[in-house]
Amino acid sequence: MTVTLRVEFINPFIVAVTKTLETMVGCKVTRGTPALKKEPQALFPISGIIGLSGVVVGTVILTMSKELAIKSASVMLMEEFTDLNPDVYDAVGELTNMIAGNAKAQLEEYKLSLSLPNIIKGERSEIIFPETSQPITIPFQTEYGPLAVEIGFTSPPVK
Repeated sequence: MTVTLRVEFINPFIVAVTKTLETMVGCKVTRGTPALKKEPQALFPISGIIGLSGVVVGTVILTMSKELAIKSASVMLMEEFTDLNPDVYDAVGELTNMIAGNAKAQLEEYKLSLSLPNIIKGERSEIIFPETSQPITIPFQTEYGPLAVEIGFTSPPVK
């Protein structure tokens, strides 16, 4: 049985991505049209992944272009980076953690716990979501490059 993600799971992540990037990176964020994730591969070369558990179980992925990752790290760490390195990966992990934490605060009723963020390099990296989830991709655009949040949750128990 595949679970379709409900809007109450999507909106907190849209808000969290927008607020976090505007605050931490200082860039305007424009949301694209959410769509069901059809391919298992990451959309962009740098992805931060966080698992969520509680009343529901899920995976949240922040995937972004190399240019956005480098610019984000440069702004957040107040140091000019020109290529991918451990500091850039750490910054992407921290952004992923902030976004998941902000969304979690809006989903209190599900008593979610967050895992530590993991980083995956490589645009064709395969991402595995919970088996019964139907992941959704929410694309965004910034002046520094594109990104997307991909979310897949199991269904909450019937009340």
